[in-house]
Amino acid sequence: MDNEVLFPGSTIGIIGDSPNGIMLAETAKKMGFQVAAFGANEANPIMQEADLRIIGTQDDKGKLQDFAERCDIVTYESESVPAEIIAFLERFTRVPQGKETLENAQDRLLERAFLEQININIAPYATIVGLDDVYQSIGSIGYPCVLKPIQKGYGRRRQQVIKKQSDISKCADLVDLGTFILEAWIPYEKELSVVIAKEANGDLNMFPIVENTYHNHQLHQSVVKSDVSPEIKAEIQRLASDISSKLNYVGILEIAFFLTKSGTLYVKRIVPALHKAGYVFDKATNVSMFEQHIRAIAHMPLPQVKFLQPTAVVTLCVEDMDELRTQWILKDNWYYRFYRYPKTARIREAGYLIALADTVEAAIQQIDATGIWSEDSEKDKIVPEETVTDGPEKD
Repeated sequence: MDNEVLFPGSTIGIIGDSPNGIMLAETAKKMGFQVAAFGANEANPIMQEADLRIIGTQDDKGKLQDFAERCDIVTYESESVPAEIIAFLERFTRVPQGKETLENAQDRLLERAFLEQININIAPYATIVGLDDVYQSIGSIGYPCVLKPIQKGYGRRRQQVIKKQSDISKCADLVDLGTFILEAWIPYEKELSVVIAKEANGDLNMFPIVENTYHNHQLHQSVVKSDVSPEIKAEIQRLASDISSKLNYVGILEIAFFLTKSGTLYVKRIVPALHKAGYVFDKATNVSMFEQHIRAIAHMPLPQVKFLQPTAVVTLCVEDMDELRTQWILKDNWYYRFYRYPKTARIREAGYLIALADTVEAAIQQIDATGIWSEDSEKDKIVPEETVTDGPEKD
C-alpha cells in the first residue's frame, strides 16, 4: 500500500551517484533501516555504506528490477536520475517521490508550463527550434538573455549568452542539436531557496530560508538565516506552499528564487530531490534535511523544524585542502564533512564545512578572512545555471 509505514529492519533503496547518497544512507541506517544501493560506480562511498550493493548501468533493466524487488521503497537522491528509470522501478516497488515531478523538473519547458499554469512569476522565455526563432523572439525577451536546451544536465556546454545582436549567430550550431528556450536574464540581488519536506498526506514542513552564492555555476556558499525582510520571507513561503501543494511528490524538495533590487521574486527552478543548499541544516536546525526525507518517505511523523543558530556552509574543493590545514587547527566553530571518495577517483568537490557564529555576518567574515576563496569572490550573474552535484568524473 502507498501509505504503508516502514519500521526498523525495512529496506530503503537509494539510486544515484551524487554525494547525497552516502549521507542519506548513513541517516537511514542510524534510524534502523537496511540500505540497498544501485549505481554504476563501485567506488562511490554509498556502496561502502550500503547493506546491499547492486552495480549496474541505468539501462540494465534486469539489475534494476532485481534492485527494486529487494526494496520496500526506493528513493532517488538527486535530480539527475532519469525519470524513465523511476517509472520502470515503480513497476516493482514503491517510489514515494514518484516520477511526475522529476520528469517536469528535468525539462525546462515542462517546468515552466507547470509554473505558468499556477500563475507563478518566472523569467520571460520563448521556445526555440531554429535560429529564426531566436531573431524573432529577441524583441520580446530583450538583451541580455540566455539560450538553454530544454533538457537540464548539460551545464554550460550547450548554452549561449546573448548580449547583443551579433551574438545570435553564435547560436547556429546549438539550435541544430534540439529544442531550446531563450530566457531573459534577471538582474537579481539575491538568490534564495527554501527546502521543504512534503508528507504523503500533503502536509508541508519548511526549513528556514537559505541565501545561496554560486561560483562558476556551482553552489559555493549557503547561509541561514538570510537577511531578507519579513514581507519577502512571507511571500517566499506562500509561493513555496502554493507550488509544493500542486506537486505529486513525497519527500524533500527545494524551490529556488531570484530576488531583484526592487523586491520582485522570480522562481528559478524546482528540485524534487535533496539539494546541497540543505547541507546547512546539519547544524542550523534541530533536524537535518536527510532525516526529514527519510521520515517523509517512511511515513513517520515529521518534527517541526526549529532554527538553532546562524550557520554558513562552504563547498570544499580538492584544491582547497592544503590551505584548509591552518583553519583545521584554529577554528573550534567549524565542522567538516568529507565525501570519502577514494584517492583514485577524479572529483572536484571534496566535501563541505559548516561555520557557526552568533550572526551570519560573523560567520561569513570569518570565512572571507581566511582568503582561501578570495579568487572566486565575484558572483557570475549572467548564466545562473542549475547546480549538478559533483561526483567522480566519468570517461
